[in-house]
Amino acid sequence: MVVDATFSLFAFLLLCPLPSTAMENQTAVSEFVLLGLSHLLVLQHPLFVLFLLLYVTSLLGNGAIIAVMLAEPRLHTPMYFFLGILSCLDIFYCTVTVPKMLVGFPSRHQTISFAGCLAQLHFFHFLGSSEAMLLAVMAYDRYVAICNPLRYRLVMSPQTCLLLAAATWSSGFLHALMHTVMTSQVNFCGPNEIQHFFCDIKPLLSLACSSTHLNLTLLNIVTGGIGLGSFALTFLSYLYIISFLLLKVRSQESRRKAFSTCISHLMVVALFYVPVIFNYMLSSAGSSSDREMVATFMYSVVTPALNPLIYTLRNQEVKSALRKALRRNCFLEKNN
Repeated sequence: MVVDATFSLFAFLLLCPLPSTAMENQTAVSEFVLLGLSHLLVLQHPLFVLFLLLYVTSLLGNGAIIAVMLAEPRLHTPMYFFLGILSCLDIFYCTVTVPKMLVGFPSRHQTISFAGCLAQLHFFHFLGSSEAMLLAVMAYDRYVAICNPLRYRLVMSPQTCLLLAAATWSSGFLHALMHTVMTSQVNFCGPNEIQHFFCDIKPLLSLACSSTHLNLTLLNIVTGGIGLGSFALTFLSYLYIISFLLLKVRSQESRRKAFSTCISHLMVVALFYVPVIFNYMLSSAGSSSDREMVATFMYSVVTPALNPLIYTLRNQEVKSALRKALRRNCFLEKNN
């Protein structure tokens, strides 16, 4: 109920500046039925437990990283500043879809209002595109730290970090707002069953009664451009890093330390980009296949849960800070 109310309020505020257009495009569909996992009746209970565990893991893991970043002064650096923002995005990202699915599992009949569907679509693409751009910013941060260490504090100043973070959030918001407004102008007058476990653009547009050519063109060009552009910047950053380490760094120990600071980020990039590119680079308005739903499940639910584990298991500074925080809590509990 709370999720639906939040989604409905956002969609109402979004659409109220366009009263005349909204009246012209008023649709016969007032709610949609999410069919993504409904055919797996035998697996409803195991899937409920799986989604709940992944969601709780994501909340606790990312929340712990944010708390450690704030509490530990030596982690107040650009790299960990961006890691904290990534953890915030991951918490919000999985919250857009998972609670709604968990509520629908017991009834085996997942419905969502038209306004709620638009809001879910907006926040999903807002947070997803922001995360894609943030991963590129984090790759650039590693490039400056490794290839230009003497100028690192000057280039990645606190003001620059705040500006880059604001740019990723605002760009993601505007990108999602474009898709939300364009989708709100499409007529839906027929079937209301979405072949997905949340309101994504492609399965939603497959139910449209009016032309969706412009919507799909924007999906291909704008969303594809953000995804490929962010991936290209990440790829080029690491290409320069690898070239620099192989050609200009002679010490094996220095190379090992440099690579160790990058490997966690590379794993996160792979987990995020591989299913995203699979899902959105070849966009069509056809119904979502099981493979597309698995890909979406990977980057929207599994990846946010795995990111904290990857960074804590591979990063000595984060592990040390977590151990220090746990020892401090144990000491306080003993004294109390």
